[in-house]
Amino acid sequence: MNNKIVQRLLVFFIGLPVIIGVVYFKQLNHIALHILIVFMSLMGANELYTLLSRKYKMQPKPLVLAMNIVPPLFAAVCAVFNIQFTFNDFNGIDFSLLAAVMVCMAYEVLAMKTFENALSHILTSIFIILYTGFFITFLSRMTVCDYSREYISIFLLMVFLCDSAAWFFGNLFGKNNKGFIKASPNKSIAGFCGGILGSVVSGLLGWQFLPGAFPTTLPKIIFFGIAISIFSILGDLFESVIKRSVEIKDSGTLIPGRGGVLDSIDSVVFAVPVFYLGINFLFASNFVNQ
Repeated sequence: MNNKIVQRLLVFFIGLPVIIGVVYFKQLNHIALHILIVFMSLMGANELYTLLSRKYKMQPKPLVLAMNIVPPLFAAVCAVFNIQFTFNDFNGIDFSLLAAVMVCMAYEVLAMKTFENALSHILTSIFIILYTGFFITFLSRMTVCDYSREYISIFLLMVFLCDSAAWFFGNLFGKNNKGFIKASPNKSIAGFCGGILGSVVSGLLGWQFLPGAFPTTLPKIIFFGIAISIFSILGDLFESVIKRSVEIKDSGTLIPGRGGVLDSIDSVVFAVPVFYLGINFLFASNFVNQ
């Protein structure tokens, strides 16, 4: 068994239980989880900035990173202190995204002396804020619902078991069915099927053992698991597209066997808005909107 496989297994069997443990620490509406989310958002944004800066002209890194953490930090403050920030049905977290983007726009107007790279500056900053800053707030929003621990734990299990099952099935059965996705030629049909199966099994576990949190029918929970697996896989492929566009293999080296933080949260940030909308739609009686 090679070193990379060992590292990957250790991250799954040790890292995932540690993260679930953080999720179950519910004091102050999951303050420990909010700290972790803000940290991961910041590290992911730093890696994404480094990737994009290989090919595009960027605004100053301190500005972009600071604006990136405005949405998750605002979400954390609202959750921890039970602040219901709305303005004519306009969610406060959405407002924080708007404010962060407008600051970057204002910087371009007020601080720059030449404007030939203005479009590149603005678009890359908005993309970073949206991708690593705003998307992850949908994880923060779940901390205020009645079954926050159950929902967040099952979501993370869905995503990480999707990823691990896809890797396992791909290595075991995918040698002759690779290459059908240009964004990641090493991905196989067997791997995709394994990922979908892993996510569906996770959903079924939640449905079976946490009926209070998942009061739905078997077909709906299977469909829900398939939807989360598809968006989880798309998140992984989307980051592959970014890395291929700048000709780099991994976003970083912080996490053994996986690469950087962005390599580990790509599926999470892509799938969590879908999961949030799904539980809002399917289990609205258990949910408190933030």
